[in-house]
Amino acid sequence: MNAPAVIAHRLPARARVPNHPRWPLLVYPRAVEIAGADPAAAFERLFARNRWPPAWRNGVFAFHHYHSDGHEALGVYSGEVTVLFGGEGGIELTARPGDVIVLPAGTGHKRLSSQGRLGVVGAYPEGCHPDTCIAATANAARAAQAVARVPLPAADPVRGPNGPLFDYWPARA
Repeated sequence: MNAPAVIAHRLPARARVPNHPRWPLLVYPRAVEIAGADPAAAFERLFARNRWPPAWRNGVFAFHHYHSDGHEALGVYSGEVTVLFGGEGGIELTARPGDVIVLPAGTGHKRLSSQGRLGVVGAYPEGCHPDTCIAATANAARAAQAVARVPLPAADPVRGPNGPLFDYWPARA
């Protein structure tokens, strides 16, 4: 499959959501070909091969939240979902089967709507067991300090150790 270019979205800090101070959210449209009886398994194999072990199959929470201590990859294997990224005033993106969205630590996200039977695989870099900070109650200023300390992952969850993630997420900016 010839995947389109990665799309990057920089998200500024918001009152209740730190977002990442240096690294943008990345969208990999049509990253995985959806086929077979268990389309989620294709994402799970891809993420595991690239050192982002799959952690869950589900949807996206319908409240603003973020992970202050870990990055997250979301692979949509069924349905369609519109998510608000970056907190109130952020950007709305719609993801479809085959799409992967990679969120740097601190990136706020909230499901706005879904169509069909939504299915998402979530994955985190090896060794990461992220918290879930609810934007309405979390201390975004304190979380921003933790977010800035989260290291680069060892590999791009879609394209491996030399993937384009590292073009967008330099070690130091």
